[in-house]
Amino acid sequence: MGVERGWTGPGAATRRWEDLFGDLEAQLAAGRAEEARWDVAELTRAERARVLLANRMRAATGARLRVVVARDEALDGTVVEAAAQWLLLDVGSGRRAVVPVAAVRWVEGLGPHVAPPSGRLESALGLGHVLRALARDRVVATVRTDAGTVAGRLDRVGADHLDVAVDSPQGRRVTVPFAALLAVVSR
Repeated sequence: MGVERGWTGPGAATRRWEDLFGDLEAQLAAGRAEEARWDVAELTRAERARVLLANRMRAATGARLRVVVARDEALDGTVVEAAAQWLLLDVGSGRRAVVPVAAVRWVEGLGPHVAPPSGRLESALGLGHVLRALARDRVVATVRTDAGTVAGRLDRVGADHLDVAVDSPQGRRVTVPFAALLAVVSR
């Protein structure tokens, strides 16, 4: 029978205990590190679950996006401004498009950044507010809906709809519910 090396002589029992507790401490530290990694991952998932698309689009101000609002209906432009209910794109040639966030089906080119939640004043600037400003300025636009397009001057804006004085025939008005809006594009 041989004697194991390192475990005999004076202090062998003490070394065994130190080694045992050292090993236990290392296992505990590894377990804590794994738990911390899991906690961080779980907190990250929880944080991402609260991110609104509008806040990501607000963070994309100045970025070029492709915003698809319906089958074969996309707008390519640079984000000028965004709010909880709408997105304003510069679509080129001096034209702008107001896109209701509710109409967005998918977005290409959106980065991972997130803007902080809107303040109370910014949250109050809903889709109706923006459309009323356009109507006040007597903007001529193409109103894209899920049923087709209507071209004319934005005339009146209610709580959930807008009236468009169409180009032709004169005097005709079309009322469009906000729920049908895909985009309002200046001409």
